[in-house]
Amino acid sequence: MLNPAVSGFYPDPSVCRVGDDYYLACSSFEYFPGVPLFHSTDAEHWAPIGHVVTRKGQLSIETVPTGGGAWAPTIRFHDGQFWLLVADALGRGPLLFTATDPAGEWSDGLRLEGANGIDHDIAWDADGVCYVTYSGLLLEGDDMGRHLGIQQVRLDTATGKALEEPRSMWSGTGLKFPEAPHLYEVDGRWYLMIAEGGTERGHGISISRGPSPMGPFESAPANPIYSHRSTSHTVQNAGHADLFRTDTGWQLVLLGTRPGGMSQMFAPLGRETFQTRVTWADGWPVVEPFVVTPDRPGIEVTTEFDGPLGGEWLTIRDAVREWATVTDGHLSIVADPAGPAIVMDSAHPRFVGRRQEHLGARFAARIEVGDGVGGLAIRYDERHHYDVEVGGGAVTARVRLDQLEHVWSATAPSGPIVVWIEAVPMTPTPGSEFLDLSTCDNVRLGFTADGVDTELAVMDGRYLTSDVTSSFTGRICGVYATRGTVEVDRFEYAGRDA
Repeated sequence: MLNPAVSGFYPDPSVCRVGDDYYLACSSFEYFPGVPLFHSTDAEHWAPIGHVVTRKGQLSIETVPTGGGAWAPTIRFHDGQFWLLVADALGRGPLLFTATDPAGEWSDGLRLEGANGIDHDIAWDADGVCYVTYSGLLLEGDDMGRHLGIQQVRLDTATGKALEEPRSMWSGTGLKFPEAPHLYEVDGRWYLMIAEGGTERGHGISISRGPSPMGPFESAPANPIYSHRSTSHTVQNAGHADLFRTDTGWQLVLLGTRPGGMSQMFAPLGRETFQTRVTWADGWPVVEPFVVTPDRPGIEVTTEFDGPLGGEWLTIRDAVREWATVTDGHLSIVADPAGPAIVMDSAHPRFVGRRQEHLGARFAARIEVGDGVGGLAIRYDERHHYDVEVGGGAVTARVRLDQLEHVWSATAPSGPIVVWIEAVPMTPTPGSEFLDLSTCDNVRLGFTADGVDTELAVMDGRYLTSDVTSSFTGRICGVYATRGTVEVDRFEYAGRDA
């Protein structure tokens, strides 16, 4: 099967099938639009169709801290409509969204009461009773941070209220952080599948079965039924899966990372979505090992801003983004007069970007700042970003690593300028093999004028990875304004994995 199924920062996948169509949802954290959706007719090739969160108020985008926001959706189809549960972590809390067309508008989101936790799953039995099963990590109240294991309640979907006190469910084999529960009925049995071992290197998939949605559940003898822990597999952190049936059998989607370096330490793209086939033996699912698809063609995308921004363009904690407008082939970004001197340090930067989706990638923007200041930035969060900034007669490359900052500058040419950031995967060179293979990539920062590339700096890419930043997201690269108005009339992305 094609892997990754969805490249770049698209973690925590969930899939539902409706007739001959398949729909996939992923987490988005503090970015807007939120909860990206994909469609497929063959359960292998996935194309974006929109987002669940497309307007202000559906999530508490404006106030969530780094790493908060939309966590771990579950998407299902029942009784003629689509249902999606997601935790607005450290924001509104657990939410239930509905829609009749997943590519259209979704509801405002009904807050669940009595199901405090994350990774909420939704299922119905033959009598129409709704069960919500979730990971009992408490994100509010006096016991915030306490983990209660896998929990379950019966839910009134009209009010969002639990009909009972939460019950404790099977919570795995004893490994840390049981999460991502999904409940399925297969041939008269109920299966409870979870992730355990933590979403880091120990991540894995375990499963149990029982006679009813409430159990009791017996653990599969082969648990974990899938994991890449303690292997040298190209994909690490494999787990957080969802199971679904196709015309040719069963499949699984799961998250994983593609870390670089000799000890596979640094994952520049964060957690991505992968897929594989599943067979059954003695009433238990058997997951087929998968590999990364070799020789995938690269892509080159040019945006000339001749229409509204597409769904691939993200802002940070801003669902309105009135400061970013597209007119006459230009993207105009107006800086916040009260913003910081280094806007990418802000929790609410005037920034519009898109995901890095390939291990090798080049972003370039043709910008004009006039009397203002702005540029191109690649970020993991507000404490970890690399920028190429134009203003005050200079082009400046900046590296921000928490409290550390370093800059390089050159004289700026007059008029529009092309600024670029390029991620180059590491390959060994004679005499420095050890150092070259100790990280994932180098990130080049520079600009182009009169057809000549000027490289201002090269920085180790490990500092923009989930392993260093402790973020659950991935690299986002885009344009920003620090002062005045920045005009962008062309944005290019070129990426390939080979």
